[in-house]
Amino acid sequence: MDLSALDFLRHIPLFAHCTDEERVELAAAARELRVAKGTPLFRRGDPCEGMHVLVYGRVSIVVASKNGTEKVVELIQPGQSFGEAIMFLGGERYPVGAQTVEDALVLFLPANAIFAVLDRDPRFARRMLAGLSMRLHGLLRDVESYTLESASDRVVTYLLQQLGETTSGTVTLPVNKQLIASRLNLTPETFSRVLQRIVEQCDVVVSGREIRISDRSRLAELLKSA
Repeated sequence: MDLSALDFLRHIPLFAHCTDEERVELAAAARELRVAKGTPLFRRGDPCEGMHVLVYGRVSIVVASKNGTEKVVELIQPGQSFGEAIMFLGGERYPVGAQTVEDALVLFLPANAIFAVLDRDPRFARRMLAGLSMRLHGLLRDVESYTLESASDRVVTYLLQQLGETTSGTVTLPVNKQLIASRLNLTPETFSRVLQRIVEQCDVVVSGREIRISDRSRLAELLKSA
């Protein structure tokens, strides 16, 4: 049994309320994947045999077009799981790909180990359903944003979300600007143009991945004037 896997499962919310026996069982079945930046974890069309949990690093969930370009549909943060929705379909293949955008440690949990715990613990089943529902809700918000919001609105909303409730501060982009642009369904060029307009209008300073916002209210005003 991998003790580091057991240790991690104790601290991730999805598994926090499992019994010690259940966590030991899952940790014993888990496979540790230490992967370098840019490594595919699975590709579209690969068979799904379980779910993944990110310990550290970041992972992008991507859809590839026929011409080879990729659209980032989700950025997975440490502590999040991914791939479980396809796992529940049984025998299905991934409709998306997953690739590390930083050096990462990922736990792979086989489907049979997850299903064994689900069969015995309805609370665990409800937590997994809640997680899937939240992800679906997030995807619906994305569709609404892509359909109804301008490019400027999407970038401003993203920056405000990253800033949180503070009136000023520095936002550090978790990944490079190209990936952020793809996540917002923008081209890198459009993202850069919008960011430049924000710099000019809102006393915002950009230095690499760091974006210094001196007045949250001025940034928020751009949404009202759109």
